[in-house]
Amino acid sequence: MKNELKQQPVGIFDSGIGGLTVAQAIINVLPNERLLYFGDTAHLPYGDKSTAAIQSYAIKICDLLIKQQCKLILIACNSASAAAYELVREYVGSKAKVLNVIDPTVTYIGQTYPGKTIGLIGTKQTVNSNVYKKKIDELGAAITLKSLATPLLADMIEEGFFNDSISESVIHAYLSNAELNDIEGLILGCTHYPLIKKQIEQFYEGKVDVLDASQIVAAHVKAFLERQNLAAEKLVGDHQFYVSDFTRSFEESTRIFFRRQVRLEHYPLWE
Repeated sequence: MKNELKQQPVGIFDSGIGGLTVAQAIINVLPNERLLYFGDTAHLPYGDKSTAAIQSYAIKICDLLIKQQCKLILIACNSASAAAYELVREYVGSKAKVLNVIDPTVTYIGQTYPGKTIGLIGTKQTVNSNVYKKKIDELGAAITLKSLATPLLADMIEEGFFNDSISESVIHAYLSNAELNDIEGLILGCTHYPLIKKQIEQFYEGKVDVLDASQIVAAHVKAFLERQNLAAEKLVGDHQFYVSDFTRSFEESTRIFFRRQVRLEHYPLWE
C-alpha cells in the first residue's frame, strides 16, 4: 500500500504559469515524481482577488487533485498560500498532505538573515495579508521586513513580457521605490517572479541577494517526501497539465518556459 502511495502524483496549483517555476525546480531535484499541474488561467491573477474568491477557487482545484489521487498538494502561489492554506489543509484532511510556498521561504530567511533588513515584493493579496511579516516576526530573529506590492509584474509575465525593455522599465520603477531602500536580500514573493530574476539582479548589480523561492520550496518538498517515506522510486507515466481557460498564448508561454512541448488539458472550474 505504501509503495502504491509513493507512485501517486504530486499536485501543484497556481493562478497561471508562475507555479511552473516551482514545478521545474521540483522536477530537477525529484526526477522520479509525476506532477499534476493546474493553472487557474480563468481567474488570474489571484493577487487582486478577495480572500473568499481565492478560497473558493482553491477548494474546487483541490477536488480535482484529490480525484486524481495526488499524495501531496502544493499551493504554488503566494496569494493562495496566504489566503487559503489553512482552509485547504482542513478541507483535504487525511486525503493528501498539503504544503505552501511561504513557510519554507520564511524558515530559510530566518536561518540565513538574522538581524538583517530584507525586502519583499509580491501581489497586493500577499503583501496586504501581512503573512510574511507575521511569520518572520514570530521567528524572533530581529529581521526587519520591508514590503512592496508590485501588482503589474505577474500580469506582465503572463502576457509574455519578460526579459525585454518593457519589463525592465516596470521592474526599475518598482525597485526604485524608497520602501525598498537599504535591504540586503529580496524575497521574490510570487512564483512568477523567478522569470524576471536576472533583470532584478541586474538592477541591484550584485548588492542585494535576490531569493528565488522556487529552489527553496523544491528542496523543502524533497525533504518532506523523503521524511514521510513518500518519495517515488521511479517515474511512471508523464506529467499532466490542466488549465481552467485555454489560450494559445498560455500554451506557448508554457512551452517556452518549460523548455518542452506541453499538452494542456482544459478543465473549467465552473461546470
